[in-house]
Amino acid sequence: MWTPATRRQYSRDELRYDTDLTDAEWALIEPLLPEPHARGRPWLWPAREILNAIFYVLRGGIAWRLLTADSPPRSTVFRRFSLWRDTGLLEAINHLLVMADRERVGREASPTTAVLDSPSVKTPRAAASEAIRRARRSRAASAR
Repeated sequence: MWTPATRRQYSRDELRYDTDLTDAEWALIEPLLPEPHARGRPWLWPAREILNAIFYVLRGGIAWRLLTADSPPRSTVFRRFSLWRDTGLLEAINHLLVMADRERVGREASPTTAVLDSPSVKTPRAAASEAIRRARRSRAASAR
């Protein structure tokens, strides 16, 4: 249940966008991010801004080209997203946040059991193909 205290605690009103990282979230994620290489071109955009743009695209379900004007260039954001996805960094961030949330609510960091769901009755191929044949026959009969 929401109380005035929890509403203040989880409020994102001070952020530019609802998908932007709070300072507490950034403090958890920042140690996982790689440092810019000592040699080569320096990064023009801070990693936090890149992550904010990635979260904006992913949460909004929008195309990369629809990033806001105050975001880093979409080619930069997508390149960094692809790099972090391929190196497993985004998966590591997700794992860290899930563990932190589990500990926050008083559970063990890693789940000890899992529930797998599968259909209880499997249909044999012969029965499925017979049902398809009957459906085709009924459509053909009704078309006459």
